[in-house]
Amino acid sequence: MVNSPLTSPVFARPDHAPVEWLLWEGLTPYEKSLAFMEARAEAIAKGEARECVLLVEHPPLYTGGTSAAPGDLLDRRFPVFETGRGGQYTYHGPGQRVAYVMLDLKARKQDVRAFVNALEAWVIEALQAFNLRGFTDPDRVGVWVKRPDRGEGFEDKIAAIGIRLRKWVSFHGIAFNVEPDLSHFAGIVPCGIKEQRFGVTSLVDLGLPVGMDDADIALRAAFARVFGD
Repeated sequence: MVNSPLTSPVFARPDHAPVEWLLWEGLTPYEKSLAFMEARAEAIAKGEARECVLLVEHPPLYTGGTSAAPGDLLDRRFPVFETGRGGQYTYHGPGQRVAYVMLDLKARKQDVRAFVNALEAWVIEALQAFNLRGFTDPDRVGVWVKRPDRGEGFEDKIAAIGIRLRKWVSFHGIAFNVEPDLSHFAGIVPCGIKEQRFGVTSLVDLGLPVGMDDADIALRAAFARVFGD
């Protein structure tokens, strides 16, 4: 379980090469971000481009990962995209910060599990900026927070994680719930988890008066603590 503060970057590049950050304003079509990721990952693998983190919001849509079960798509109320990332069904939409992470694991650490752990640690570090304690569970993907207000043993997911690697360069990444319409998650079984005590939440749902800019500041600061500048 990942839940403790970091004292030094755990997934940094030895050469400290800087990562490029891009912010696309407005609602980005999913196809546009996918095309960008694939092209950038290929360029990184060839040594022709810097590593990159792309921050976007999408219009409402569902994506299915390589483990998605057809029965977990309950309502095709929004467009559905089958992807090559790991994981099951998830939702993207306005008010959710999607961070697409294109990193060269050959230059960092060629360890897929360690990379996923680092992505989880990134979100957990960012949550600390809002005095929230996030955690992971080996039986459930993503980053979670406890919800004693909903009952004993209740926990909600605040961020989903799904990645793909090509030539040891990552793409896809994290989906961090800032202020999405949580009712939109009802069209799927998020990440295949059916137990009623496990739900979905957001920063605003937890009573925090924050916006996307606040989340971006927290994510960027936390990224440096996990992956280096």
